[in-house]
Formats: sequence, structure tokens, C-alpha cells
Amino acid sequence: MSEAKVIPFADRRAGTGDGRANRPKAVPPPEPVPDETSAARAPEAARRPPVPPLVDALGGLADRVFGKGWEARAANGLAFLRRRLTGEYEVDEFGFDRELTEQVLITALRPLADKYFRISVRGVENLPDTGGVLIVANHSGVLPLDALMTQIAIHDHHPAHRHLRMLAADLVFVLPGINELARKAGHTLACNEDAQRLLAKGEVVGVWPEGFKGIGKPFADRYKLQRFGRGGFVSSALRAGVPIVPCSIVGAEEIYPMLGNAKTLARLLGLPYFPMTPTFPWLGPLGAVPLPTKWTIQFGEPIPTDGYGPEAADDPMLLFNLTDQVRETIQHTLYKLLVQRRSVFF
Repeated sequence: MSEAKVIPFADRRAGTGDGRANRPKAVPPPEPVPDETSAARAPEAARRPPVPPLVDALGGLADRVFGKGWEARAANGLAFLRRRLTGEYEVDEFGFDRELTEQVLITALRPLADKYFRISVRGVENLPDTGGVLIVANHSGVLPLDALMTQIAIHDHHPAHRHLRMLAADLVFVLPGINELARKAGHTLACNEDAQRLLAKGEVVGVWPEGFKGIGKPFADRYKLQRFGRGGFVSSALRAGVPIVPCSIVGAEEIYPMLGNAKTLARLLGLPYFPMTPTFPWLGPLGAVPLPTKWTIQFGEPIPTDGYGPEAADDPMLLFNLTDQVRETIQHTLYKLLVQRRSVFF
């Protein structure tokens, strides 16, 4: 019997034993080489550095406080301030500053129209998209808020977002501060010359023929139209050949119920009247807060004037008839809206 061969342990490790050492060693896969082309195609957001948690939290807080898109609004606001400071904005011959009106004045008044008075606008389609048009409306409310609310209604509800150019009383243009704002908003003195120039330029012109008699009338005479004057606004429309659109406003009469007029105090202050309401002057500045009535502004069917010719503006009988037609249309619409109204405040 042959002798058994003893294999040293060291020889087994060298590969002469079970053969495991002779197996090829596992080679790890090579690490991928970054592809510059694919990196360039990666989304921008994926290649940005991570946002610090504090910055991300502040951004979310700003979104909740100021709403989505606040960054764009802030950028627009800064650009607006830059243009104001450098004088890079335009005004027309009447002083109308379109950018200031749209971004500041109308923006500031819009919550009053939409949230406080909750104005319902009807018949805005009766206003043309282009060209001159004369809007004639009733006047009320102690303060001329109805004119400002009509401006908001036309700009926000008309498809062309047109601007109303009001013909205002002399008092507006002698009050410090109010004078500049009125000019910037595009308004001018209530005279035939300015009215015809605006209408000839294709603007939307607004006139309130009752004047101070309308906004300063007693509460007992609410929604009863005062005298419309001698038809100067009709003369301007005839010379320009533009339509006249009657406008009826319900809700403004009750914002400051005028129970009395301190005439002596009004003369001392140089005012057309000094109103006494249930809250003013008894509550001081709080008495100047208007009541939150529900408003309706309705624009009626346009009354054409282009068929008469400019010379018709010198016909007193025609002026009287057209003036009376406009006045009766507004008065009849007011009565109809009052019948339809459920409540002063709802």
C-alpha cells in the first residue's frame, strides 16, 4: 500500500489544494465617467445648489402672507418706482398719467368698489370699444364717490378696459392735493372746450349735470333728479358726433344720508354745503366713513348724435329735447332699479 502524501497547509493556500485560489478575482465595475452633454441637458432645478432650510421657510411664509407670485409683483413695483424717480413716464396734454392711474389710483379704489359697495355693473356692452362717447349720469351721495366708482366700473368691466375722463367742477381743481390727483387721473374742468377736445380724441367722457345740486340734496329727495342745466353736454356731443350713453346709479344716495345743511358754516369754509348726517359731524372722523350700501350701475342704450351734424349744436330746441330725453331715461331707469332692489345693503 502506497504511502499517503501529505500536502502542507501553505501549499493549499498557494493553489495546489481545492483550487479556490486559482479562481479569477472579482473585479469591481468601473465608476461611470460624468457625461458633460447629459449634465448640460439636466433640468436647471436639478443642477441648482440646495436651498437652505431657513430661506425655504421664509419663502413659504411670504407666499402665505403675500400670495403666489409676490416676487413678480415686487419686481414690477420696484420698476414702477424707478420710472417715477427717473421721470420715465408719459402724460397727455391734460396731465393724464395712465400708469399711475392703473397701478395706484384704480388699485387703491378697487376694494371699495368690489368688497365694500359690491357694485353690480349692467349694460357695459353699450359702450363702444373705440371712439368717443359721452356718459351722462345722476349725481348723489354728499361726496362724489359715484363718479369714482363709475370710473372703476368702466375700466374693470369693459372688455377694452377704457378710462373714463370726467368733467369735474371748479372746486376740485382748487383743493390742494385733490387738484393734482384729478389731473393725473385724466379729469379736467367741466367746460365745452375740454369736453370737445377729449371727445374728438376718441375718449370716454363722463359728466354729472346735476353738479352740487345733486350730491348736496336732502335725503328726502333721494333719486329725484335735479335740473340738468342748459344742455351744454349735449352741445359737445353734437359737435363731436359721438353717442350719448345715459348712466343710472343706485346705492350712492344712502352712503351719507344728508339730514341737514349748515349753510352759515358752509359759507365760512367756502363750500357749496356743509352736510349733517346721522354720523357727521357728531362722530368726528368716524362720521366720514360711508355706509356699506349695495350699488348698481347701469349703462343704457346709446343715443346717437352723428345724424344731426355739428351745426345742430346751435339749435336750442334740439338741445332741450335731447337733454330732456337723457334726463327722463336716467330717471325712469332709477325707478326701475329701485323697484328691483331687495334691500339698501344687500
